[in-house]
Parts: sequence; C-alpha cells; structure tokens
Amino acid sequence: MYPLTAVIFDIDGTLTDSVDIHAIAWQEALRHFGHEISYERVRRQIGKGGDQLLQTLLSPSEYEDHGEKLDDFRGELFKRKYMKLIRPLSMVPELFRRIREQGPKIVLASSAKRDEVKAYEKLLQIEDLVEHETSSDDAERSKPHPDIFVAAMKRLGNPPAEQVIAVGDTPYDAQATAAISVACIGVRSGGWSDEELRQAGCIHVYAGPADLLARFDESALNARSRRAA
Repeated sequence: MYPLTAVIFDIDGTLTDSVDIHAIAWQEALRHFGHEISYERVRRQIGKGGDQLLQTLLSPSEYEDHGEKLDDFRGELFKRKYMKLIRPLSMVPELFRRIREQGPKIVLASSAKRDEVKAYEKLLQIEDLVEHETSSDDAERSKPHPDIFVAAMKRLGNPPAEQVIAVGDTPYDAQATAAISVACIGVRSGGWSDEELRQAGCIHVYAGPADLLARFDESALNARSRRAA
C-alpha cells in the first residue's frame, strides 16, 4: 500500500459544529432577498460554497439577477451575527497531533472564505499543526466540484492521489475528492447518515473527530499500518 503523505480536512461539520448555524444564516439571507426556503432544504446544501448552493436554491434568472449580492450579504451577516456562535468539535487538536506524529502533512480545504478559515484555525487551536489551507478564494467552483481539493493537492506539490486521504462530513466532499481519485473518510458530525456518505463514495464513516481518534489504529489514517501493508 502507498505511504500516507497528507490528510486533507474539510472544516464545517467535520471539525466544527457549524452546519445548523450556516443553514440559519443562509435562510435569513435568502429571506432578506425575498426567498422563503425551508430550513431542511437549505441545510442539505451546506457543504457547498455560495455559488453552487444558490444555483440549487434559486432559479437561473434569480441567480443571475441577485445571486452575487445575496452571497455577499450572507457573508457579512455570518461574520457579524453567527460566526461567534460556532464551537469546535471535540478532540480535533489531539487528532491532528496524532496524524503529524506519524509524518503526514495536514491541509484544510473549505468552501468558506479565507479569513473564515483562518478564524477556524484559531478557534480549533490547530494553527501550528496545519501545513496549508485552501478556501473558496482558491477555487472557481465550490464543492461538489473538485477545485478546492485540486488547489490543496497543488499546495502539497501534487503527490500521487493514493498517498492522500480526505476527511469530510458531506456527500459533496466525497464527490469532489472522487473526481481527483483521492479517497474520502466520512464523519457523521455534519448530520448526514452512514448510508448517504457511503453511497457518495466514503471508504469509512466515523461519528466525528473524537471517534476517528479513538479508532485511529484501525483507520486508513494510520500511516504505520499502511507502510506495513
């Protein structure tokens, strides 16, 4: 088996308890522009960036008319009102240290804006454990398109896909990584089921970062086991 050289992590729902908060922020922003869309429908789109989310929830003419303004409004609303409510999921720094002890680099790949990613690093206390990060600013299209992960691979020097594993909480993560042949581990902390994550292509599913750390030795992140194999 190929050695593991890097792990790429999504953030929202994977490392932070933030999916519900993002859904509420999007729902408020949509309502501000005259779109009353159910919470459940909005929440199922969290994990995508604003470009893909809005193209799903709005008609083509609505998106063309005010999609960019709506996305910008949501960004400012989120920073002003909602970002302070986000909390980290448990055991993230411990999981990252366990990975780094074995040698693999860690990259963050999020549909969030660059300044939001930096704020998340500080919130999670992982600033000294992350090698690189990519954000919506590095991608023309957000998940489920692979652009953000392509940018992450480029930051790593484009290693063989078999040497990299991604960790995400939505089918959109798995679909995006599959497009570049990178395996994806799923976590249920974003609210998607085992079945939904596996159907999207996740090779294994865990409850969240703490569960992944607790079962680390049996996971695909165990670089020593991969080298032995």
